[in-house]
Amino acid sequence: MEYREEDWLQLSGLQHFAFCRRQWALIHMESQWAENFRTVDGQLMHQHVHDQQARESRGSLLIVRGLAVHSARLGISGQCDAVEFHRVPEGIPLEGREGLWLPYPVEYKRGKPKEYQADEWQLCAQAICLEEMLCCRIAEGALYYGEPHRRTVVSFSPELREQTEAALEEMHRLFQRKHTPRVKRTKGCNACSLKDLCLPGLGNRGGVSEYLDQAVEELE
Repeated sequence: MEYREEDWLQLSGLQHFAFCRRQWALIHMESQWAENFRTVDGQLMHQHVHDQQARESRGSLLIVRGLAVHSARLGISGQCDAVEFHRVPEGIPLEGREGLWLPYPVEYKRGKPKEYQADEWQLCAQAICLEEMLCCRIAEGALYYGEPHRRTVVSFSPELREQTEAALEEMHRLFQRKHTPRVKRTKGCNACSLKDLCLPGLGNRGGVSEYLDQAVEELE
């Protein structure tokens, strides 16, 4: 199955979806957005990455920044922070370049690695897009985190690929239904830039009073 281009979703939405399905729906279906320190800091980090020279060549290494990617099979499109092309015998030909090159996606993130797999899903989706576009197989990529200032290598295992594709299928189903899921309030809601727009507790049976009581308890 291939999705029509007008039905493609934003690849970056995978990270919102992994954090909270309601957050993803508010942003990508209802066009709701609000800034906080985390979102601004993350945007500044990505601007710094993309503002650098678009292509950089270092012998057997070619770095392309801000590369647009897509997958008709997954129904997504987006942009890679950086894709390193390593010159190796098992690579693929690149126009205007001698030898064979293998792509290696690198995504830049603020802070530390997350407890959930939002970043891994996003990077894996980028790899699948590159595989579809370039007719190759990519075994791994890397996440660079701003706080520890080092890379975390991500292996694109069959399990990770299955999780990523399953998440995208669910995103498409929700988007087609125009359905914004309800969620239970958690401590993670306090870090969400949409907490004042979302009000997840209002969707629960207890109503406004229970929501306010729970919010006060979390602040104490």
